[in-house]
Amino acid sequence: MSSSLNPEIAARLKRNEDGLFAAVVQEKSTGAVLMMAWMDDEALARTLATRKATYFSRSRNQYWVKGETSGHTQYVHEVRLDCDGDTVLLVVDQVGAACHTGTHTCFDTDVLL
Repeated sequence: MSSSLNPEIAARLKRNEDGLFAAVVQEKSTGAVLMMAWMDDEALARTLATRKATYFSRSRNQYWVKGETSGHTQYVHEVRLDCDGDTVLLVVDQVGAACHTGTHTCFDTDVLL
């Protein structure tokens, strides 16, 4: 699939062997880390164009817009690229659960330290 991502942004990205990079999602109002998902150039381009968080599902091999079926949407306020170019940070307004288990964040089960 041909990406509509700005070539200057695309040139800064470092992708894994599957052409993907990590997307960490943070809630704007609380600063809480909500989830991590995978993106490719096209998912990032769609997110930047629509402000709807769009990810790439490795298990289904397809794009998905957060909340499209669940109603638990993410409105994207900011997208930041990390210093290495291998991770993006999405700062979002989260409606409903961010985690597929139904919890607000994926990081609320086990505190290891």
